[in-house]
Amino acid sequence: MHTLEQLRSGALAGTRRLDLACGLTELPHEVFELADTLEVLNLSGNRLHDLPHQLTRLHQLKVLFASDNDFEVLPEVLGDCPHLQVVGFKANRIAQVPPDALPPALRWLILTDNALQALPNALGQRPALQKLMLAGNQLTALPDSLQAAQKLELLRASANRLTQVPDWLTELPRLSWLALAGNPFGWTLSGRQGASGDLPSVDWHGLTQGPLLGEGASGHIYQVQVPDWPQPLALKIFKGTVTSDGLPEDELAASLAAGQHPALTTPVARLMGHPTQAQGLLMPLIPTAHVNLAGPPSLHTCTRDVYPPGFQPSPNLALGIAADVASALAHLHQRGVMHGDLYAHNILIDPVHGQPQLGDFGAATRLPTQPSDLRRDLLALEVRALGCLLEELAAVTGAHTEHPAAQALHTWGQACLSEVPHQRPAVAEVAQALQVARRA
Repeated sequence: MHTLEQLRSGALAGTRRLDLACGLTELPHEVFELADTLEVLNLSGNRLHDLPHQLTRLHQLKVLFASDNDFEVLPEVLGDCPHLQVVGFKANRIAQVPPDALPPALRWLILTDNALQALPNALGQRPALQKLMLAGNQLTALPDSLQAAQKLELLRASANRLTQVPDWLTELPRLSWLALAGNPFGWTLSGRQGASGDLPSVDWHGLTQGPLLGEGASGHIYQVQVPDWPQPLALKIFKGTVTSDGLPEDELAASLAAGQHPALTTPVARLMGHPTQAQGLLMPLIPTAHVNLAGPPSLHTCTRDVYPPGFQPSPNLALGIAADVASALAHLHQRGVMHGDLYAHNILIDPVHGQPQLGDFGAATRLPTQPSDLRRDLLALEVRALGCLLEELAAVTGAHTEHPAAQALHTWGQACLSEVPHQRPAVAEVAQALQVARRA
């Protein structure tokens, strides 16, 4: 994080990224002295309610974050910034998005946790749009113009007031990561709504809390000890606030509905009796040897994970990972759960043996039993996410497609990536084919 003193002294001359969080109520004029180099401007955590028309002087600006401020209207000056691609205004009080506020080069729009009731049709007129994050608003419909967003790959529309899924949504050729939970669709849900009753309960006072293992958007994860429990456990305590993916209670419900699978990180018990009444789930503790298959997308890659330098699994290891993940996804789909965030960064692996574990149900959606065609069409979108993973695994092996394992990854990856969603194979078919290739 930078300081106003650094900015005003000229110590930041030539910087490409500026991070200021110091109670600002207006943009310091010294920012414009960085006009020739500044590409990323992070103004999150201030008290801003507007941006000056001089913002266009930052002619290199590509990324602007202004989360946790006091904006009520998305500033129209953003639309005059020709190179601006990423716009993030999470957790403001935005109730209005003027059409002219949308930059022409927009790729990634974050309006999570605001007060939006509608969006302008101009949103579908941004041909580069890839990621659209709208969870935690008051939207009753999505603009029909979005059917023209042929590059849209990720859509977070959880925790709104949507009453139906528009027909065009399931026909978007690249949509792969979709979150719809927490809307009043009136669906008869599948995914075993009563699954929580199948789990034992563990009282807070009967466990020993260990170190913090990690923190995600929806909660904290701790190592815990439970007397007489047959396996080491981790405890996720939900924060209870809206996240970029949706509401923690929807994540909890989807986790419970997911059931058990060797390649899924799903709960084995529920927490009871927390002093603050926080909800929690106990899950098997992942072995310390496991690492994330990849890192999350960067500002540059937008919708593609970033694999660690030098990571080059053998084709057979990559195929084994893919087969196990496809099997886990088929299990979810059979139970009526769309994961919504099937990415390599949500998969933990043993670098030697594979043994993947798919977790993070923050974007998961429980789908309807009826109408069955809607359920089928929504699941077909997630097939493309699997296709992206298969293609990535094929690429990182560095093997030519003549290798049988690499060939299987590429062949089924291409099938899953069909731009006509209803022509994609079901995940169960892909999982079976990859298991056959694995044994060959």
